[in-house]
Amino acid sequence: MSAVVNEPTRKTSVFVSGLADEARRRDPLLFWIAIGHLLLIPVMLALAPFDDRFITGINPWIKPIKFALANAVYMLTVGWLFHHLPASARARQRISRLVALTITAETVLITLQAARGTTSHFNLSSLANAGILGLMGLMIVVNTVAVSYATLKFWRDKPAIPAPYLWGIRLGLLIFLLASLEGFVMVRLHAHGVGVADGGPGLPLINWSTKGGDLRVAHFFGLHALQVLPLAGYFFSRRGMAARLKKPVFWVWAVGLSYAGLALLLFVQALSGFPLISR
Repeated sequence: MSAVVNEPTRKTSVFVSGLADEARRRDPLLFWIAIGHLLLIPVMLALAPFDDRFITGINPWIKPIKFALANAVYMLTVGWLFHHLPASARARQRISRLVALTITAETVLITLQAARGTTSHFNLSSLANAGILGLMGLMIVVNTVAVSYATLKFWRDKPAIPAPYLWGIRLGLLIFLLASLEGFVMVRLHAHGVGVADGGPGLPLINWSTKGGDLRVAHFFGLHALQVLPLAGYFFSRRGMAARLKKPVFWVWAVGLSYAGLALLLFVQALSGFPLISR
């Protein structure tokens, strides 16, 4: 009986191990830095119960935990997808190093501000805080430029991968960049809340406002097009699925446009001052 029960667990373990080995092979630098981010999470989880401070209404370690997880997923995704980038090995290496530098710097600065007991975004309360904010902004811009270059290469050239998968990568990158630009809207507003002050009542852990608009919702949803749409493209590229569908690329576009439309709807909803979930 135990052998039957353990068989699915064994297969899952082998599958996850295989994915990790392939991710490490494709981009060792981003893989190991992502692992380092993941190892930070249990450390911060252990610190959180002993810290009775609050930053914008939540425990100071919640935000760096979320960013450590999100940035780990981002680096693993970039390392995986950019293995197909139609560019020289040297160009891919430079992009990898830029992503590693900028994302690690962002995580370090957010964690530093949490340890200091202050906010990391929109914080101009002192020269030091303004400098940290400015450095974070610079890192985001550099990362966006690097990814924009990769996006252009994917759209102009055709790497040797199935067409539905390629279109999933192209659309995922495009929506990711558009969602990144929403960050500039938050910078201009000097807040992520619309119609409410930052730090008010919000959903558990993610803390998205339940009383007014919150630009982080559309930002989050749009950024994760980088994972969702390449996965959709890969799904429609599989031999069995491609054989059933006459035009698999059409279905990738259908998913991509639907995803973009929902991301836009969430953005307009936030700008109109309405929460995702009202309480």
